[in-house]
Amino acid sequence: MQGKLLVVGSLNMDLVVNVARHPQIGETILGGKFTTFPGGKGANQAVAAARMGAAVTMIGRVGQDGFGDELRARAAEDGINIQYVTVDKNEATGIALITVDALGQNTIVVASGANLALTPQDLITAKAAFANADVMITQLESPLETVSEAVSLAAQHKLKIVLNPAPAQRLDAKLLSMIDYFIPNEREAMQVVGAETLESAIDQLLAMGVKNLIITLGEKGVLVVTADGRRQIPAYPVIAIDTVAAGDAFVGAFATGLAEGMSVEQSVQLGNAAAAISVTRYGAQPSLPMRKEIKEFLGGQK
Repeated sequence: MQGKLLVVGSLNMDLVVNVARHPQIGETILGGKFTTFPGGKGANQAVAAARMGAAVTMIGRVGQDGFGDELRARAAEDGINIQYVTVDKNEATGIALITVDALGQNTIVVASGANLALTPQDLITAKAAFANADVMITQLESPLETVSEAVSLAAQHKLKIVLNPAPAQRLDAKLLSMIDYFIPNEREAMQVVGAETLESAIDQLLAMGVKNLIITLGEKGVLVVTADGRRQIPAYPVIAIDTVAAGDAFVGAFATGLAEGMSVEQSVQLGNAAAAISVTRYGAQPSLPMRKEIKEFLGGQK
């Protein structure tokens, strides 16, 4: 069956420079190739899901500028319903300044722009989008009050709720207890609760009501934790050249699996395959694979 996904979140233009290594504080280095790619965690996850075959609607905001026009056009080309991606006349489209080193590791600085102008009222205006979805995905590149409203509306419509807490900030138990699938990486898991270790973070998140804790561990795979226990699911081994959208590839594919009725473990495997392919390519959205590529990739695994 085709899953129906709603994504509430950010759209950014990524400005990417390749470097041999990341500069130290106060240091200037010469970079290599400069490229612009459509990005933003919300848009990346929407595109990842659309390329998995999901029917995707997105709620977000861009500026009245060239970057905003391009981001809306690119999303539409991927089959995403952009009816609720509005244009802000006062704020610029969000951008991300990204450096990618020779090992494929990245650093990112985001200027959020119009993303921070997405309001709870925008979601109420787009309430029909919640009524026509199976799963909602959101992140933390939008104002927290807007994220909270998205979660509340999704819960009212009995959607499965996926929260990817990036960039990480402290979250309270009221919000966390409403999330069905909480997907941080290791560092984000600790930052959300202010923990010093991953084990402490896991204990606190479960105590605060997280039902399914899906911790992405990069090349070490994914740790799935529930009140009933935990299981680490290994990543597929590949040679990474750019990890910019790996987490977004995982989230979009994982949520698509859920919307199609797959188990958590099956959805993780789908997400792992999408992430593995994405890190072998440059750019955020250009790296996100089609469903056919996932099938071929999994068919080649032993």
